[in-house]
Amino acid sequence: MSSPADYGDSTRSVHAGLPEAALPGQPFLPGPVFAAPYHLDPVAGPQAGVDGYGRPDNATRRALETAIGELEGGECVTFASGMAAVSAALLTQARPGDAVLLPADGYFLTRSFAQESLPGVTILLAPTAGPYPSFEGVRLVLLETPANPGLDVCDIASLASRAHAAGALLAVDNTTPTPLGQRPLELGADLVVASASKALTGHSDLILGYACTADPELAARLRAWRSGTGGVPGPFEAWLAHRSLGTLDLRLARQSENAAAIADLLAGRPQVSSVRWPGRPGDPSYEIASRQMRRIPGIVTFTLPSKAHVDAFLTASRLIAAATSFGGLHTSADRRAQWGDDAPEGLVRLSCGVEDTRDLVADITAALDAAAVVPGT
Repeated sequence: MSSPADYGDSTRSVHAGLPEAALPGQPFLPGPVFAAPYHLDPVAGPQAGVDGYGRPDNATRRALETAIGELEGGECVTFASGMAAVSAALLTQARPGDAVLLPADGYFLTRSFAQESLPGVTILLAPTAGPYPSFEGVRLVLLETPANPGLDVCDIASLASRAHAAGALLAVDNTTPTPLGQRPLELGADLVVASASKALTGHSDLILGYACTADPELAARLRAWRSGTGGVPGPFEAWLAHRSLGTLDLRLARQSENAAAIADLLAGRPQVSSVRWPGRPGDPSYEIASRQMRRIPGIVTFTLPSKAHVDAFLTASRLIAAATSFGGLHTSADRRAQWGDDAPEGLVRLSCGVEDTRDLVADITAALDAAAVVPGT
């Protein structure tokens, strides 16, 4: 008989965090536990292992953490948002006099938070594709791979080895690939952080983040930080997230299939000056991604000549929503420069949904045709 470790991705996703023995009359996924205080023993008071107060204790949250931990391969601590998880990782590790290395081309709010909120900490930046400086004297190396929005990929195992040799911890932002696309802890990372609002839950209906580690001491530090600062997710958000995990493998498969077709389409269009998708042969990250990743995510980044061309493209499309998040069921696109990100005016991050591939290809073809000639350009 197969053990859970031998199960495929869909089986693991469907059963993650659920009890092995099903009780008659009980739901597949118990409903959310809405509780602030819980009943205490009137004589003995609080007891270890028994829920007492909703900030540190919630059964629904624990079930989700068990599920994500099974998929990532470590102990999971959930947070109210992805940035809450990132800030917890930074603030529990970095002290005045330390140095932290961050991706120069990753999510810009991670850089701005570190630069503004870590007084006395030296912030170093390096592009995801390298070159990387010496890690001597660095306390924490944070990678984001594939990088958002440029989609460069770095070698996690190699950088983990370098970081550990220098006495540094290595953290990986795993938002874009999810644990079904990449398992950083197996590659030597000490910590995984992610926004679960994106592809992991995939329905564009909640805000959530998590950190995951195989180090019990690091997990305990993160839990203590979360309890002390109060950045907990609500029980309904945790329940929604757990409910969504069951279709993760199915959603990612269609999104990746759509991304492959759209990347090929975009590469053949004269008004598109660059196309990035790590799963496409010829992409600068293809070799590393093919070796390191279990599945390439459904994000394609491409560049049109100007903001006006992007505006015309999005206006003409019938299936693409203009939205800043990604990883959902619906295909969406975001012109990154509008957020102050260091990106060309015409750079678009396209998040492929689960629509039929042929419908998306036809819609994007028509939208590109409509945007090919923009008045005044």
